[in-house]
Amino acid sequence: MSFLPATGNDLPHGLNSTDSRSKSPALASIWAGTVPGIVLVAMITSVAYSARNLSGLTLFSPMILAVVAGMVYSNVLGTPAHAKAGIAFAQRRLLRFAIVLLGFQLTLGQVAGIGLGGVGIVAATLGATFLFTVTLGRLFGVDAKLAQLIASGTSICGASAIVATNIVTDAQDEDVTYAVAAITLFGTVAMLGFPLLAPVFGLDQHAFGLWAGASIHEVAQVIGAGFQNGTLAGETATVAKLTRVAMLAPMVIALGLMARRGSTDSSAAKPPMPWFVVAFVAVVALNSLVAIPAQVHSAIALATQIMLTMGLAAMGLQADISQLRSRGLRPLALAFSAFLFIATFSLTLVKLV
Repeated sequence: MSFLPATGNDLPHGLNSTDSRSKSPALASIWAGTVPGIVLVAMITSVAYSARNLSGLTLFSPMILAVVAGMVYSNVLGTPAHAKAGIAFAQRRLLRFAIVLLGFQLTLGQVAGIGLGGVGIVAATLGATFLFTVTLGRLFGVDAKLAQLIASGTSICGASAIVATNIVTDAQDEDVTYAVAAITLFGTVAMLGFPLLAPVFGLDQHAFGLWAGASIHEVAQVIGAGFQNGTLAGETATVAKLTRVAMLAPMVIALGLMARRGSTDSSAAKPPMPWFVVAFVAVVALNSLVAIPAQVHSAIALATQIMLTMGLAAMGLQADISQLRSRGLRPLALAFSAFLFIATFSLTLVKLV
């Protein structure tokens, strides 16, 4: 038996030693690094979509169910080490791309449809709620990054805003999971309770739609609450909510500037405008100028929801329940206070305007 290295003539025709060393290890590295994690995330996502069809779970979006399913899997069975790279890919790159695609759900014409008064209500509510939550979080002794996540989820668009904000704040995965859970809880309360309060506060369909769109956390929750009070209320609520989604871009830019100013290490500071924010604005502009077929719109919306769900499933897979418990009830109290503030503040503006 010879221990000399094989020559090109010793290999099958068309394959040399250089190809075998460069291609096969590269493919093996991709499989061992990214694919297993993505497959696991896809499985958790499938479970979330299937669970949504069960009685009692239809009120929850697949994104929320994916977080829960991921947490159960990771804390009961444990996350395999060889899947971590793929999970990280889904949590970061896939989520950022999904946020860009959210721009296809909004046009500048839709924003104009609720009028200057409606846009003013949405903008004022968003800004006041964010500042209130961050300030109260400081008084409550809640970690600043977690407070920012709760503030963005409450004031802008729930889980999607939390994910986008975390790209700048760089909080721990457990903080993201905690914020998503808290926002989901109080957003669900709003979705179920607000329609019952419309006659109590004397709100017509347009006014109720503005209130729901300006204050309820998740897009799905806004739609669920809005259309319970009529078609006009549902349409107005949806447009008002999508206007809040559009304000995600300037909010993330502002947080990036704050992070850069507060950093003592200029080389480690976050860029003030992440690439996905620029892409999000560009997509909104494209969607406003180009007539995209309805079928394409539907396909993009479905792809966006699936990718957001996969990203949140990845977060659930990396969440440690023991660390969530260690954060105590103060962040939950902060989320509840923010929920009460945004509901009261926006209702006051709607009644005044």
